[in-house]
Amino acid sequence: MILAATRRLNPAPYLVSISVSPEIVVLLIGHQYCQMLSMFQPSVSISGTSANYSAESIAKRQRRSLETATRLWLDGIQRRWRRERRRRKVGRAYDMALEIARVLPDKSRVLDVGCGNGFIAHHLSAMLNAKAIGIDLDDRTEAAIDYRQFDGKQFPVADRSVDAVLLCYVLHHAQDIGRLMRELHRVLSFGGQAVIYEDIPSGWWDRLVCWTHNLKWRKRTGPCTFRNESEWRALFDSAGFDILTERPLSRGRNLTHPVRRRFYVLKQNSSQAVTQLAVVPRDPKWQRSFLEFVSSQKEFARQG
Repeated sequence: MILAATRRLNPAPYLVSISVSPEIVVLLIGHQYCQMLSMFQPSVSISGTSANYSAESIAKRQRRSLETATRLWLDGIQRRWRRERRRRKVGRAYDMALEIARVLPDKSRVLDVGCGNGFIAHHLSAMLNAKAIGIDLDDRTEAAIDYRQFDGKQFPVADRSVDAVLLCYVLHHAQDIGRLMRELHRVLSFGGQAVIYEDIPSGWWDRLVCWTHNLKWRKRTGPCTFRNESEWRALFDSAGFDILTERPLSRGRNLTHPVRRRFYVLKQNSSQAVTQLAVVPRDPKWQRSFLEFVSSQKEFARQG
């Protein structure tokens, strides 16, 4: 009862009087005023800046992704183009090697003059189980063959050391074709053959293609000399070679160089072989080769 009476007399006995300085009151009022103003003012947070930053970063990432995708796409196209060019190059060499293998005996010793990438000699070494040597002006070639650098004058092989010489679109580059034909006689064994591919410009289109070919190569190998069929026959005959096989080839064999062309297989004639026999050592090996050659020439003349 005493406690109840006390509460009625003093309802909040825990409240005590506190003296507050005027400075604190001013600060509290100012704080409340600032809070009220902030409710009606736009936000000064960094949300807008962060939104702009996020949009810029997203755009940069998208540009980088697009650039990366474009670069990968272009790299893929370039790789496919290089692979396709290599396939065409190797495939064209395979077709020519297959054509050459039909006119050469197995295990022939083959010299490819102006071999370029070397794939013709590479394919022939597998097709004929042949020893194939490639020579050209460059210091190396692509295919895995016995490659030797050529100085443009003398073949880097020994006398009468090969059974066949390939001249695939090479003769029109020769600056001294007489010397080149003498080199053929020097390196060919008795009865050896020369296999020749040549461009034959017969019309205005062929001459235009050969003219552009000459522009491409004249600074490297000198001006090209293209001949017609009768001129090639006269040149081979004067150089001491008989034509065993001769046939035209299609322009479509190489669409990047669409010109009429011709395929020749040559063999040393008897008079040239006799001349060579006079300058070689008189050992049984060379005598036997010469007799075999003479008998083959007689058979060839009889068939002709």
